[in-house]
Amino acid sequence: MIRYALIVAGGSGKRMGTDIPKQFLELSGKPLLMRSIERFWSFDNSIRIITVLPEDQIIFWGELQKKHSFSIPNIVVAGGPERFYSVKNGLDQVEDDSLVAIHDGVRPLVSSATIKRCFDMARESGNAVPVICPADSIRRVTEQGNIPVNRQYLRIIQTPQVFDSKLIKKAYLQDYSPEFTDDATLLEKTGEVIHLVDGNRENMKITNPGDLAMAEALFKTIF
Repeated sequence: MIRYALIVAGGSGKRMGTDIPKQFLELSGKPLLMRSIERFWSFDNSIRIITVLPEDQIIFWGELQKKHSFSIPNIVVAGGPERFYSVKNGLDQVEDDSLVAIHDGVRPLVSSATIKRCFDMARESGNAVPVICPADSIRRVTEQGNIPVNRQYLRIIQTPQVFDSKLIKKAYLQDYSPEFTDDATLLEKTGEVIHLVDGNRENMKITNPGDLAMAEALFKTIF
């Protein structure tokens, strides 16, 4: 089956305290978005990469690719007002009878082993979602106060979430809802059972300056 990596990068620099969108901040000399793309290309250099960006960032992305001599081929698609519409636009470029990995553009530390586990499970079962176990104790806030939650039964969701293209395209025919916080939630609404696989703890979503500093240290250690 054809493999796709649909990389969604629609963030701003607000929480990072910068004027530049966070996907263009540098990690070891290259924008985070490039580092994320490189992880999939390193896993499989025949994979078809689709990069989804806000329309007003597409020209800048082209300039960055020239600046960094970035030669990994990627189809660039304009996103929408919500992540839902951005993914939907990207899926228009995906052929039927394929597998598509939908990944956050600011997760540049996903391992090849995690990517492989996701594609293998999705090929067998139609979908795969990488998760890790919470390391900290957790409490749930209620109207009466707060109560402890048994973390044994909780999982932290990561990307890439990998799907049979026909299933996820069908799921995206639904109307947008704010409850669709990830692609697996959307697919689950169609009646599909979600299959979990092990992620890797380093596969953080970079959202603030502390995350970027930690990613820099991890990148030098891992890669």
